[in-house]
Amino acid sequence: MKKTIYLLLFILLNIIFYSANSCACISFENASWIDSLELTRNIFFSILILYVSEFILSKTLSFLNTLNWSNELPEELSKIYDKDKYSKSMDYEKTKYKFSTISSLLWFNVMVLILLFSWFWELYNYLHNFTSNIILITLYFFWIITFFQTIISLPFSYYSTFVIEEKFWFNKMTKKMFFMDSIKSILLTVLIGWWILALITWIYTITWNSFWLYTWWVVTFFSVFMMMFYSSLIVPLFNKQTPLKEWKLRDEIEAFASSVWFTLDNIYVIDWSKRSTKANAYFSWFGPKKRIVLYDTLISDLTNNELVAVLAHEIGHYKRKHTIQMLVFWMIQTWIMLFILWLALRFPEVSKALWAFEGNFAVWLVAFGILYTPISIIFGLLGSILSRKNEYQADEFAWLNYKPEKLKSALIKLSRNNLSNLRPHPAYEFFYYSHPTVLKRIKALDSIKTKKVKS
Repeated sequence: MKKTIYLLLFILLNIIFYSANSCACISFENASWIDSLELTRNIFFSILILYVSEFILSKTLSFLNTLNWSNELPEELSKIYDKDKYSKSMDYEKTKYKFSTISSLLWFNVMVLILLFSWFWELYNYLHNFTSNIILITLYFFWIITFFQTIISLPFSYYSTFVIEEKFWFNKMTKKMFFMDSIKSILLTVLIGWWILALITWIYTITWNSFWLYTWWVVTFFSVFMMMFYSSLIVPLFNKQTPLKEWKLRDEIEAFASSVWFTLDNIYVIDWSKRSTKANAYFSWFGPKKRIVLYDTLISDLTNNELVAVLAHEIGHYKRKHTIQMLVFWMIQTWIMLFILWLALRFPEVSKALWAFEGNFAVWLVAFGILYTPISIIFGLLGSILSRKNEYQADEFAWLNYKPEKLKSALIKLSRNNLSNLRPHPAYEFFYYSHPTVLKRIKALDSIKTKKVKS
């Protein structure tokens, strides 16, 4: 199966490059509107090559990850998985891998066809027949792209939820809930996302030299606002949150929070069991807004002491200022991205590379999004490295301030119940894992214990 897929991919790539060369030469050489033919052609091939390269990289990493799969229970996992549970986790990984390979190949083909046949420009040119307002054209442009993206992705999402997740006893959603969630997500995208896009486009039209700086302030303000109010404004549209009523558990949580000088405002339980059997918890905080949210599935899976240990880990993120740290990292990343976008906007060849007859903001954004790929991969790697380091630090905080064995048992239960892959390929883990594997976290906790005993 794998050999067949990669053979087809190899053939497809050859067709793409031959087709691209042919299409680009015919279109570019006969287009009198191009002032810098060579630069435009180079940008076009850069866009195509970067997109293809990113796809090959992701598929190569996914393939490498399969090399660690085995039906035999590894010795180091014997305390976490039994033979049947481990076999089930491997079946889950294999099923997800096959599905993601097929779906990503489809998206890859669609995107390459769009690039080769200049459909982005065709769409923009078509919209230009109805209005010349740059804000409206940009909104309509991305509305249509989002609509078709949703139409294509919806069957895949449906299959993932009602076939794959249901096969492994994770899914609890009804079909009505699935489609209602899809409608709500689309409406939220329209009501929130597009007015921000309209504001950014408007800024572009009136503040050319300072476009990137004003946009950075707008995006940063919105991100901080969402950090503060996402849990109270957005989450209730999808799930019901109720104050924790189990007084014994609440007392234990509040007692621990008080012991580490953490003022806890709210503890909520979210009705996640109506969607999935997977468990989680999160802590949202910025300024005076502090909220701990427990999935009801987490409460049913863990003991009270294990739940407090998990929350000790979450409070550890706050105490070590990880929220601020990641926000600053994101702000720096966004600042650099927008500054590079502003530089790219100075070159009409960027939009012409996607065969646009005139520089326009919407097509510019698409071209820039692909050209920015190498930098985004670097920032993604740095973000994952920083996130993994923060997880170790939060574990250490929980170990030093609560019951370390309870944190270990909670991590083991969560990974086992979620059928986590605990032996990913090192390259795959390096690129994609924002959390260390449970085995590494347990080893790190044991090393803390050893250091404390020696001291």
